[in-house]
Amino acid sequence: MHGGLLAGDDRGLAYGDGLFETLRVDAAGRVPLWPRHRARLLAGARRLAIAIDAPALERCLADTLAGAPGAGVAKLIVTRGGGGRGYLPPAAPRPTLIGRFAPLPVYSDAERRRGIETGLCRLTLPDDPLAGLKHLNRLPQVLARAEVASQGWREGIVLNARRQPVEATAMNLFALYGDTLWTPALERAGVAGVARQWLLEQAARHGLRTSVRLRPLSQLRVADGVFLANSVVGVLPVRKLAQWVWPVPETVIGLQGDLDALFQA
Repeated sequence: MHGGLLAGDDRGLAYGDGLFETLRVDAAGRVPLWPRHRARLLAGARRLAIAIDAPALERCLADTLAGAPGAGVAKLIVTRGGGGRGYLPPAAPRPTLIGRFAPLPVYSDAERRRGIETGLCRLTLPDDPLAGLKHLNRLPQVLARAEVASQGWREGIVLNARRQPVEATAMNLFALYGDTLWTPALERAGVAGVARQWLLEQAARHGLRTSVRLRPLSQLRVADGVFLANSVVGVLPVRKLAQWVWPVPETVIGLQGDLDALFQA
């Protein structure tokens, strides 16, 4: 087991053969959603047949947080390790674990209350046999995020090949339709976020039913509210997408507050 050094033949570097998690750390150095992140990382490792266990992840997280200045973002990367040339995994690989710490991204109070402006990315997400996993193959998101920056948007909505909205470049997508909280199904593309699952579980506390399925892009126009979410930023309302404009319902502010409260040490 390596502890942060990336060899030149590492399969994560060569083939994206690995997984990662980004974890929000509160001011007291706690990671409230860590059990969910750890479970997703271990499930992904089992699916990719990368031999990693929970104690190794715990040690990597502890090392990453040692001396950290408080609130921020910890990123854990797991790769299959070194493997020589060719796609075939080695018979007995030694996985690599890498941890990094960075400041929290900054969104203003106005953006968090009144919403952000987004755009529709030209790039579409192809069907992915590893959909749902947070694997290291992120080139579509890299290109989509570059488009977001070039257009001056705060985020971008990404569609699949059937022109159905899947997610934002780095956040899951939600919309309110009356008393129903909707988010796209991710069996074919996208990342099943930890915050996404937490919000779906919390919906009933706000009197909401849930709907997890793909819908046409046109149906977003008639939503009562739209928001994005991930475990680092929390809930971020969307005010505008192209010519469509939405209010920010109190329900969205309530969900935002619920998720934020997890990180108030």
